[in-house]
Amino acid sequence: MRNDGKAKFYRVSGIKITMNISTPRYLSSFNVRQLPHRFTDVLVVGSGLAGLRAALAVSKNQNVTVLTKPVDILYSNSDRAQGGIASVLDPTDQFEKHIQDTLIAGADLCDQEVVTRVVSEGPRRIAEMIEMGTHFDVHADGSLELGREGGHGMNRVAHAKGDATGHEMVQTVVRNARAAKNIRIQKECYVIDLLTHEGRCVGALVHDAQNGQMVYWAKQTILATGGIGQLYRETTNSPIATGDGIAMALRAGAKLKDMEFVQFHPTVLYVAGSSRSLISEAVRGEGAYLIDKSGYRFMADYDERAELAPRDVVSRAIVAHMEKTHSTTVFLTLAHKDPELIMHRFPGIANICAHFGIDITKDRIPVRPGVHYMMGGVSVDMEGRTTVPGLWAIGEASCTGLHGANRLASNSLLEALVYGVSAGIGASRAAAEISDDEHYRVRPISSDTQTTYNPTLHLQDLTNALKSLMWRNAGVKRNAEMLTEGLETLSQWRKYTFNGEKEDLQGWDLQNMMTVSMLIMHAALLREETRGGHTRTEFPERRPEWRKHTVFERQEDGTVAVETEEMKD
Repeated sequence: MRNDGKAKFYRVSGIKITMNISTPRYLSSFNVRQLPHRFTDVLVVGSGLAGLRAALAVSKNQNVTVLTKPVDILYSNSDRAQGGIASVLDPTDQFEKHIQDTLIAGADLCDQEVVTRVVSEGPRRIAEMIEMGTHFDVHADGSLELGREGGHGMNRVAHAKGDATGHEMVQTVVRNARAAKNIRIQKECYVIDLLTHEGRCVGALVHDAQNGQMVYWAKQTILATGGIGQLYRETTNSPIATGDGIAMALRAGAKLKDMEFVQFHPTVLYVAGSSRSLISEAVRGEGAYLIDKSGYRFMADYDERAELAPRDVVSRAIVAHMEKTHSTTVFLTLAHKDPELIMHRFPGIANICAHFGIDITKDRIPVRPGVHYMMGGVSVDMEGRTTVPGLWAIGEASCTGLHGANRLASNSLLEALVYGVSAGIGASRAAAEISDDEHYRVRPISSDTQTTYNPTLHLQDLTNALKSLMWRNAGVKRNAEMLTEGLETLSQWRKYTFNGEKEDLQGWDLQNMMTVSMLIMHAALLREETRGGHTRTEFPERRPEWRKHTVFERQEDGTVAVETEEMKD
């Protein structure tokens, strides 16, 4: 590493670098002997598609507790998924084609063994969802309607109610989980930290809205906490996507991987007064054009695949074209398509746009990129195990190797199903190996973390400032100067904000957001190339020597180290 006094430039090597990040083991002080306790065989943190599918895969002879942060169990990124779920469901399609499309989109950083496994299992997992009650859209003959999205060479995206696929699938697993006698769903439970004893995860420290701080002891714990979208000003993510699971996994000693790879969805509705609603990739899959303010269809100038290029390509092209035309947005148009088909396929999007006086069958839809998905996260193996015994991670909180540097459209719900099932089964088997005598006991775990919370601090203002900083300094385009400036700003903020009071949920959110933001910026500064969702303006090309992963791990002294890891071939 070379330091010129301003920006830090890292070089590829196998040497471990200790960064200027320090994080306590636990966010608050506590002693488990002074808190209420609950015991469960398997603890699932998060209630999106991955978490609930995992809960349903656990043996019916074991108790499962699902902890969900919001009051509404449907309040997740999974529920917001519009486009659909990708899989080989057409007789003319092949696993090899889906595998190849995934590998190409992932910019040569996918784990091919994982890709092959997930793609091959896809049809079976979707068939299970249909058996559980999911109603996908079908043709008159009963065959599935299959759409096409960016990066796919075939029509292979199954969808439900036009553009409400995630909602339909989540409703299915919620309905089945509520009916399962061995599953208990606890709402408004904020998981502060994972508890470890003798190097093993043994449960979680939780703030329950009804009972205050308490302990959930678990034989096995599954993290399914979702993504990091709320770190950024412009995002399609649920308000609860604050990176909690990733931050608490780091504090518990789990390895994180590829934190620089944040996916910016190219087409997010951008009108005054609106939330940043997603305009699904399926809209372009159905033939929508991207045009600029003069009506010029520009994508072919940037990539031969035009509107059907992968998301990273389209996002960079849109940003470049907005700069070229001095515009704040570009536009999607479906005016050349059959209005009846468009209204059938995208009723939800049509309804959202109608609130702002936009008729998607004839009007231009103003869009620009926004944060959509995190490819990096908690490093896991083929079944979903983390590097901490007793701890599993699935869904967007995990880094499985499926997505590489850029997720292929509609592969996320597929990953949620495949890894949800494997982690549920794996955690169930591992829990069965732990005796009740060993489980039903209170471990001597405590923390004397000293709070430095300033009660006059305006947490919402600081949260907004963080989101703006991340959008400006670690957005679609990045460079060493901006990343270093961002890290310096975050370091200064952490001096007077780190550690919240016991009942301060917003403060805990902010600590997690700051920790994950620093990891993203450090990883982005380390990777001196442009690959997938990561763009470095001073390194515009993909570099073969950077066909590596970046790996973070907390050290015993509280510092965080990052090193590069060779790809598996």
